[in-house]
This record gives sequence, structure tokens and C-alpha cells, in this order.
Amino acid sequence: MDIKINKNKELSITEALIPVVALIIMLGYNVSVYGDDALSGSNQFVLILGAAVAAIVGFLNKVTYQKMMVEVAENIRATVGAILILLMVGALAGTWLVSGIIPSMIYYGLQILSPAIFLPATLIICSIISIATGSSWTTSATVGIALIGVGGALGFDLGMVAGAVISGAYFGDKLSPMSDTTNLAPAMAGTDLFTHIRYMTLTTIPTYIITLILFIVLGLSVDIKGDVNIGTLLSDIEASFNVSAWLFLVPAIVIGLIVKKTEPLIALLAGTLLAAVFAIIFQPHILNQIAGVDVMTFESAYKSVMDSIIGKVVVPTNNSTLADLFTSGGMQKMLGTIWLIICAMVFGGVMDAIGALSRISQTLLKLAHTTFGLFASTVGSCLALNITASDQYLAIVVPGKMFAKAYEEKGLAPENLSRTLEDSGTVTSVLIPWNTCGAYQSGTLGVSTFDYLPYAFFNILSPFTTLIFAAFNIKIRQLATANKK
Repeated sequence: MDIKINKNKELSITEALIPVVALIIMLGYNVSVYGDDALSGSNQFVLILGAAVAAIVGFLNKVTYQKMMVEVAENIRATVGAILILLMVGALAGTWLVSGIIPSMIYYGLQILSPAIFLPATLIICSIISIATGSSWTTSATVGIALIGVGGALGFDLGMVAGAVISGAYFGDKLSPMSDTTNLAPAMAGTDLFTHIRYMTLTTIPTYIITLILFIVLGLSVDIKGDVNIGTLLSDIEASFNVSAWLFLVPAIVIGLIVKKTEPLIALLAGTLLAAVFAIIFQPHILNQIAGVDVMTFESAYKSVMDSIIGKVVVPTNNSTLADLFTSGGMQKMLGTIWLIICAMVFGGVMDAIGALSRISQTLLKLAHTTFGLFASTVGSCLALNITASDQYLAIVVPGKMFAKAYEEKGLAPENLSRTLEDSGTVTSVLIPWNTCGAYQSGTLGVSTFDYLPYAFFNILSPFTTLIFAAFNIKIRQLATANKK
């Protein structure tokens, strides 16, 4: 990935931080006023205001409007794939509901996953799927949605469930050789893929074990909301849908396509179309209800399937617990998330154009007088770029390019840098509401970033683990040691 880093020698660190501080203050106030509704549009406008502040700083430092617009356009262009995937996830969620795939997952999941083991089981399931697919996004869009449904039916706080889904999804994403970030980090640092993965396990496995223990304790101690009658839930699902294990063929095919390195967008499209066919075969009565007809015709089936793909569909049920689970927003549900990503890219593009991203990273690098300081500066730079550039790839590429020489001069093997980029750049992106990853996961799982953040244990702990290893000089490979291998 070739990303050009814009520099501006006339820009001071104080000026570079002005838009960041302004954005944080405005977002903080906006959230205090709107609460969870802030993501419905007001946060998006605040990001535009943040970009305006950055633009003013740029004008005062001789950066032209045209240059800013070019960088904004480049940033938005880079998110086209993510935007299309988001739209396809909305379409897939709609067809997976009306076809009975998600209700069947919930039906069987309720019988297998008891409340005591549900959270650690969710973590492990998502970890396995993510390692197999190499994609945290695909994991959330498939089994993640189903597990949110099971957790909601069991009475769990959805923030806890989403935290377990995301922790597992990003564990697999970090270690899978098929993951784009797992390939990008060693490329930026100057090491090879499998050296990077082996070295990364030293911090990732302990973090994962701690995460698993935390979810085990949480699952055993949490007081789930209300008394959930599993038998009633199962019978009400059966009353609404034709439940069948054959429906699992669709998610199996989608995961298989991803494992075979099919592009995610193609795999999700295939899953959407297959689910539409399965809806006609297994759930004709649901399609008739949506179309408002007694006898299905090709036209009514087409309309019902398209309605589930593009907009809100509600499958009738008398069970209040299942009411939200039997509702899908389709592609329209994803428009708010797409809007958020575009506005975040505007802010990130202007910050890059005026040289603020480069200045912040350079300042952090100057603070690195010791080995620990170098690791801490890398972590800080990754976090800062996830907040300001709103994109995990930039949070890996920019520090990777800027810090590679410093690690070499300190006599540190490049895998130290690649591991730190993943431990702090990849996993923390999902904790920022306006970052592409945070916006995607929140939109896909239907849980706000602030709700799942306290329970995304793996993502929170990973940067601290890499700093602890650096502070106590644990498994910090030197260049001489690396060259002997």
C-alpha cells in the first residue's frame, strides 16, 4: 500500500493539535447533549466542523484549498470498498432474517449456549471464524449478528456481547495470514509475514488468555436482565419461521468463499442472493406477509426480497424479546454509518493535507529517547492517527514509515515495530466511533461504540501488553539476534 505522507515544515505541533483538541471538545459536548443519538447525524457535522478548523490552520500555513480537496478525495476514494461492503452487509442482514438463517442460528444457539458459558463461547467462536477468514468485518457480519441475537434473547447487555464478538474477531484478524493488516504491518516495518505472526503471538496469546478469563468471570457473575424462558422463545421462533439446519448452508458457503480468498464483497453478495433463494424455498409465508398477499407470485416474492434488502422489514411476533431480533433495516440502516465514514475521511484528509498527521508523529518520535520511549511513541502515534485520520491503515502505514529507521538505529529487529503497529494500530481502531472500523462494527452489530468499548477487553489490553513487554524488556528482539536466526 503506497500512501504519501504530507509534511509541512511551517506547521508547529501546537497548530497541528488545535483541530484535534477542537474536535475532542466538540464531540464531547455533542455526545453529552445527544447521547446515543449523536451518531444519527450531529457527530457527522461536528467532524465537518473539525475539518473546517483544520482548514483554517492550513490556510494560515500556506496550504491551498485545492490541495486539501485532493487529499479529501483520495481519503474518500480509499473507503469505497468499505462503503460497498457496508451496503452489502445491510442487504445480507435483511435476507438472512427473512430466509430464517438468523432465527435458525438463534434457535439452535439458545439450545447450545447457556448463559454461564455464552460470553466466553462467543469469544472463541468469533476467534475461530476470524482466523479462518482473516476478516474481523466478515466475522461480525455473519456469526456476530447471530450471536448478538442469541445474547439479546438470553437477556445479556448487548454491549457485553458485542465486546466479546469484537475481541474474538480482532484476535483472529491479527493472527490470520489472510488478514490485510497482518500483511500490511510487516511490509511497513521491513520483516516477513510469518516472522511477524510468530513474534506477535508473544503479546497476543497472553492478552487473549486474560480476555478469556475476564469473559468467563463476567459470564458467571453477570445478572442478566429478567427471567428468560428459553422454551417460550424456541416455540415462538418456530411459530414465526420454518427452522431448519439446511439454512446453515448459506453462512457455511460465505465463510468458505472468504477462506478461499474470494473478495469479501463478492462473498457477501453471494450470501445475499443465496439467502433470497432460501427465503422463497423455506419462508414463503414470511414473504407473503411482507408483500401483503395470500398467494405468492414472482412479482410479490421479488418485492418482498427487495424490501428486505433495501429497507426496514419486521417479521410479526407476539414475543417482545424477539421483536427487535425480527427487525432488519437493510441497506438503509447502513446509510448513517456511511455518512459518518465520509465525514471522518473529510477531517482526516484535511489533517493530512496541512501536514498535521506528519507533525504529530514526528513530535512523538522526538520524545523517544529510550527503547521503552520508542515503543510508547509508536503506540501513541497509532492511537493519535486512529483518532485523527479515522482509518486503521493510515494508523499502520504512517508510523510504520516514520519509525522504521528509529527502530533500526536502536538496534531493534523490525518485527518489534510490526508487532507494535498491530497491537496498537489495528485493534484500537474499533474503539473510535468515527473511525471506519468503529463505525462499521457499530453499524453492523447495532450496538454503539460507547456501549461495547468497556467490554472490548482484547482491544483495550493489547497496547498495554506491548508496553509492559517493552518496559521490562521481555522478548524484545535485537537486530543481532534476529540476524542469527
